[in-house]
Amino acid sequence: MTDPAAADPQGDSTPWGSILRNIALVLVMLAMLWLAFNVRLPELSTLQSQIAALGVWGLFAFIALYAVVALTPIPVTIMAVTGGLVFGLPVGTLLSLIGVVIGCYGAYWLARALGRETVLRMLGGHARMVEERLEGGGFFAVCTLRLMPGVPYWPVNYGSGALGIRSHDFLVATALSSLPGQLSLVAIGAFIAEPSLLNGIVVAVSWAAVIALTVVSFRRWRSTREDQ
Repeated sequence: MTDPAAADPQGDSTPWGSILRNIALVLVMLAMLWLAFNVRLPELSTLQSQIAALGVWGLFAFIALYAVVALTPIPVTIMAVTGGLVFGLPVGTLLSLIGVVIGCYGAYWLARALGRETVLRMLGGHARMVEERLEGGGFFAVCTLRLMPGVPYWPVNYGSGALGIRSHDFLVATALSSLPGQLSLVAIGAFIAEPSLLNGIVVAVSWAAVIALTVVSFRRWRSTREDQ
């Protein structure tokens, strides 16, 4: 009589890796749905007063909160504007950039752990756009999506990790391409707090830079795709 264990050289053929990834997908999606429907950032004035009340610890609290927000589908806009309201233009831009880069990089590595198929299912309606732009892409692909108006940060973060963008390319592209957008949003907050000519000029120049860099980055991305 043949031993069933001997007949199967692979031993237990249960696809535990696939099962665990699907469980992780469900847990991540449930967490994101809960955050999207139950977590509401306070009004700008409330958030401003809460962070200001923490004193020097408000710097670290702001960075930590920004990083958590950047991990989720919650828009990062209110955090950047709050940075300008609370800390002003130079410090607010620096803190916002640090927070958003930490959050984006964390989402990238989470996507690497979850795997391609799991993340693409999680992205839902964003999956096709992200796959078309990032598949076989690199630095300029990330820059293009990061700069493109109307594209949220979180699909780019998770898509980059799932589709094999090199971590160095992702990190540098995120830091560089997030700067103009963060600067423009922080400048809006700073202008609300102090409607000076300087802050108004920074708002206009930074938004013009976002548009110009989007065009340049898209052309470089398209050129690299045509050369492949």
